[in-house]
Amino acid sequence: MSRIGKHPIKLDENIEITINNNNIKIKGPKGQLEHIIPENITVRHTKNRLTIATLNDNRITKKLHGLYRTIINNMVIGVSQGFHKTLEIHGVGYRAQIEKEKKLILNVGYSHPVEIIAPEEISLKVDEQTIITVQGINKAIVGQISSQIRAIRPPEPYKGKGIRYKNEVIKKKVGKAGK
Repeated sequence: MSRIGKHPIKLDENIEITINNNNIKIKGPKGQLEHIIPENITVRHTKNRLTIATLNDNRITKKLHGLYRTIINNMVIGVSQGFHKTLEIHGVGYRAQIEKEKKLILNVGYSHPVEIIAPEEISLKVDEQTIITVQGINKAIVGQISSQIRAIRPPEPYKGKGIRYKNEVIKKKVGKAGK
């Protein structure tokens, strides 16, 4: 049995949960999320907590137990608090701007500006032209969009120029030894 899967998920009063067969819907102040649960996993809703259990003890079910507990917990946190990731742009002349609230335009050293269109459930915010904040209720999509933005110009190891996560440490290499 999974150690993570054993722990119950605590719920706030403002969260509504609907469980139909293999589908779970979680609704909160930030929005609504739903997910399909495998047949081997059961979710029980009591007063203010959710418990996840398995129907059998085969190898695959044990693997899925902790995974789906974490997915459901992230859904509960997402609809109540939300998730965000912050990226920083380092480099002379590198900047970002938002156009029409869903289109991020990056000028990061290429001959043309790079455009990223965010999905509906994600909101983008730019501060001081060098700090990008990605916000949303689905943790997986927030992480995916953040990694796509970072992949446009990952930080290089010699000067550290590029797009990086906030508080990310870049190991710098020593350049050429001049004579």
